[in-house]
Amino acid sequence: MFGALDVSTSALVANRTRLNVIAANMANQFSVENADGEYAPYRRRVPIFASGDPARGSSAGVHVAEIELDQAAFRKKYEPGHKFADADGYVEYPNIDPAIEQVNALEASRAYEANITAVEATKSMLNAAMRLIA
Repeated sequence: MFGALDVSTSALVANRTRLNVIAANMANQFSVENADGEYAPYRRRVPIFASGDPARGSSAGVHVAEIELDQAAFRKKYEPGHKFADADGYVEYPNIDPAIEQVNALEASRAYEANITAVEATKSMLNAAMRLIA
């Protein structure tokens, strides 16, 4: 039974990380400068899940193996007066589509909710087993 709790807990942690990455993407969808004020459009981050739970040394569960940078092309917007406009008057903006990020956030929150439900069901079964033993 405790293995089921560990699996659900690892999924909760992984989906929380996924939601944090999505939130960072949404927050930076118009960021064209880095911390030093240099022209460097923000590149979308994508969490990559892998099986297992290295925190517990278990092959069961899931974790975020890495957070990759999306190599898709930046969005170009015609803004000839912008300080970062190229010779043709275009500025490159982050490769973030708010609709895709919202769908990903909805999917991650549903997965989070499903794992909360699994944790609650496991706890209920443990309580029932304890009542039978006592």
